[in-house]
Amino acid sequence: TPFLFSSKHHYFTLQKLQYFLSHINIARLALMGSTSSSSVLSILLLPLLILLLLPSMIITTSANPFHQDFEITWGDGRAKILNDGELLTLSLDKASGSGFQSKNEYLFGKIDMQLKLVPGNSAGTVTAYYLSSKGSAWDEIDFEFLGNLSGNPYILHTNVFSQGKGNREQQFYLWFDPTADFHTYSILWNPQRIIFSVDGTPIREFKNMESSSVPFPKNQPMRIYSSLWNADDWATRGGLVKTDWTQAPFTASYMNFNADACVWSSGSSSCASTSSTSSSNSWLSQELDSASQKRLQWAQKNYMIYNYCSDTKRFPQGLPPECFTS
Repeated sequence: TPFLFSSKHHYFTLQKLQYFLSHINIARLALMGSTSSSSVLSILLLPLLILLLLPSMIITTSANPFHQDFEITWGDGRAKILNDGELLTLSLDKASGSGFQSKNEYLFGKIDMQLKLVPGNSAGTVTAYYLSSKGSAWDEIDFEFLGNLSGNPYILHTNVFSQGKGNREQQFYLWFDPTADFHTYSILWNPQRIIFSVDGTPIREFKNMESSSVPFPKNQPMRIYSSLWNADDWATRGGLVKTDWTQAPFTASYMNFNADACVWSSGSSSCASTSSTSSSNSWLSQELDSASQKRLQWAQKNYMIYNYCSDTKRFPQGLPPECFTS
């Protein structure tokens, strides 16, 4: 887990700090070429000066406070925005769960959110984090985290809906404990593909296969939603394991939301006037390079536990067409 240097809403990873300090050492070595007392004093004071200036020198992308981008939509006080907007928590008890949604709608984007899931015996609970439009022919891109008994792994459930049709589930175990710390879950959605990633590792790619008559979400703007709710009728072992309410309240936590995305407002996109080839919108044409494809293959080989494209019993009349073209 990367160390995070925090100055209000700015974050500096340990790797970047090490890179930065290596350049300080280079500067110090350069100064060592001089033997004057003033140069020696400069050498000694340089690290202190850098540390004093470091917060103002951080130029990495900062996360907005949650109350700027989101609104709590249900839960009667069970959802809370804390720490000056840096942290959002959802809670579930026997009476109710809770949820929130983005203030903006998006038509394509790169969405990142850090989550720390319900610890301990989370069986029966579902933490959902997804994009969705409205209406009976809605589009949707899903991350759902299915709780489990203590000591058993969470199941990460993914799905893609287009024009109200889903049934495109892929499920994974994770290669870490998602309750011990925050991890980044990302959705890249552009006109050519949807890529699901965990801590920068792609786990699923759903390509635009409209040429093979496969609907693809590309015309309906979507909001970001998240909720924590009881689904013990199906979530854990098909509903065999029920929620243990003596463990309530169950809590999931969120931080460091970032959306590099096209905001939809009044019938138009904020990206309409910019080029998709510009550096700021490079994600609009992004695809998996060879290294990313290898990481995708690694994740699917070692951690995928269900793939609708392999479920011939579920589709006795034949697998969906995208299963032959993906």
